Amino acid sequence: MTTVDSDVTSMSSLAQVTITVLDTYSAMKQILQAPVTDRVAMLRSMLEPSSGMYRYFPGDVDLVAMHQQSSGFPVDRDEERCLDALETLAAAGAWERMQRALDDALAVQLAGKPGLEVPDITVLFLLGDPGDAHFMGPSLGMTGSGGISGYIVITLWPFPENVERLEATAVHELNHNLRYSPGGVVWNPMTVTVGEHVVSEGLADAFARQLHGDELGYARIGVPHLHDDAVFAKVVSGLDVTGMQNFTAWVHGDATAERFGVTPVGLPTGAGYAVGNRLVDTYLAATGQTAAQALHADSSEIIATALHR
Repeated sequence: MTTVDSDVTSMSSLAQVTITVLDTYSAMKQILQAPVTDRVAMLRSMLEPSSGMYRYFPGDVDLVAMHQQSSGFPVDRDEERCLDALETLAAAGAWERMQRALDDALAVQLAGKPGLEVPDITVLFLLGDPGDAHFMGPSLGMTGSGGISGYIVITLWPFPENVERLEATAVHELNHNLRYSPGGVVWNPMTVTVGEHVVSEGLADAFARQLHGDELGYARIGVPHLHDDAVFAKVVSGLDVTGMQNFTAWVHGDATAERFGVTPVGLPTGAGYAVGNRLVDTYLAATGQTAAQALHADSSEIIATALHR
């Protein structure tokens, strides 16, 4: 079986915590240039360091299948397009920039909440699938997953706007990781509310904006609806909905809901992000806290303060 080198591009320690950004540039380049028959095994080898993020899934998880379902780069087509995109990211210093951003953000977060329990974190930065119409369209070429303690996965296509926001994107996912790490907020898939998810996106954006400013700190999918009062009212009406299976429609919107076979509720893409930002900004203004200080703030308190319930 062919394997691929997944050594880290760099790692750094702060307060006895290690954030490791894997050298997926070298690994992906090897995969895309290898014989097609070898690529699946090589991809599986590259993804293995992230397998712990699926520890709560029932049964064995096929890492390659998860990669494909999550809009990861293809192994049977678009090789030249993907290799060109990979070089765009390398030329932009993407991996090094994300490492520095995460290190700096962790320092700010620890200053905001001294004594915070922080796990070692593995970061897997992947090229997305240029043939995935939803990923390249409604998702604007970016998806991220940071909610499982100790792991961050970012899948991205290097549109100029995404390359410009690399640091803010990494910091957003770090905020999720630290909110849901041991000692923080408990995420129970059966009882968690839409409100918690919406607030978490607002907090993550607020933290990214604290470090990188409003121009770069907002998740792109939420920006068009930041001041849409009808979208705000609709999302607020669903804040008490429970069960993680319902979140795609309320947070990501109809297009993403349809993509994953979830019943739409009549919301545009990124609606929950836009509303989360409004709720969190109101709360932070009312309490005088920074996003870093509010890392573990109870979502029900944030919502009550923002809506004057």
